[in-house]
Amino acid sequence: MAGNSFGTLFRFTTWGESHGPAIGVVVDGCPSLLSLTEADIQPWLDKRRPGQSRYTTQRQEPDQIKILSGVFEGQTTGTPLSLMIENTDQRSKDYSEIAAKFRPGHADYTYWKKYGIRDYRGGGRSSARETACRVAAGAVARKVLGDGVTVRGALVQIGPHKVDRSRWDWAEVDNNPFFCPDPQAAAEWADYLDGIRKSGSSIGAVVEVVASGLPAGLGDPLYDKLDGDLARAMMTINAVKGVEIGNGFEAATLTGEQNADEMRAGPATEDGYGEPEFRSNLAGGILGGISTGQDVVVRFAVKPTSSILTPRQTVDLQGKDTDILTKGRHDPCVGIRAVPVGEAMMACVLADHLLRHRAYARG
Repeated sequence: MAGNSFGTLFRFTTWGESHGPAIGVVVDGCPSLLSLTEADIQPWLDKRRPGQSRYTTQRQEPDQIKILSGVFEGQTTGTPLSLMIENTDQRSKDYSEIAAKFRPGHADYTYWKKYGIRDYRGGGRSSARETACRVAAGAVARKVLGDGVTVRGALVQIGPHKVDRSRWDWAEVDNNPFFCPDPQAAAEWADYLDGIRKSGSSIGAVVEVVASGLPAGLGDPLYDKLDGDLARAMMTINAVKGVEIGNGFEAATLTGEQNADEMRAGPATEDGYGEPEFRSNLAGGILGGISTGQDVVVRFAVKPTSSILTPRQTVDLQGKDTDILTKGRHDPCVGIRAVPVGEAMMACVLADHLLRHRAYARG
């Protein structure tokens, strides 16, 4: 099965299935002599871990990370890092009734058509359980980026309900189960999602990820654009159906005057040269595929969880019409736990481009 690796210089490969004994990731291209222990990775996995509130799947997985290779005496060796997470709370019997049916909205049918075989236990390889591996890789990527770069994500919309950006407070993200920067919106979402959850349905969401402290010059023109790689990274996340950079699709409603990020000369340095200062950041920190030094801003839309308790029409392996009701433990809004996954993918792309930039950048 191809397509399990991501990145160029900083490259990771994930392995494992939702209901297998373990999942994991091999990270290649990590520089040597970086301080790294399991304690550096675990907090990021804890953010994504299921079962932490009634608004996420109740599958109870500790997601304890184990470093199997690539670290010696607390430092990376420059050789491949192998990281493993054991699965401890599988309930494969929950899926026995749908083994011969295709779940609408899932990858069951397409996997079966491509490979001729399908792991029906929670989706197998196509399960969002795989994203824990990405979060582990993202923790390593943050080490490559260093303390000067901050990657933060937030949920900015659930269904039709958006945050009020005038109330945006990053400190609030860790104070509610939604990673929401608007405390008032978080309170409203709680009531709204309770209704969705109790009805056995699900709802979509929008996640925003922001990277601060990046230098200008990351990325390449044309086919290796920074925004192109970021868009691809986010589209590889389960259930993501759309990505935008900066003001994204809103740019189509603006005039050239409104959309331009105007500049003025900043304070002169010792050599008399002043770095430009941007008066806005509608471009999301990227121009011509290359970072401007401003915040890099990415948003992605996550579809509603396809596994719901409402009976839906489908077909079985014999091509016969049937109905299906998906049991098991599922997120009423999978977008919530997509926040740390989006952060991880952003960190991995930026770490990759930072290493590529160091390889040939001027100055």
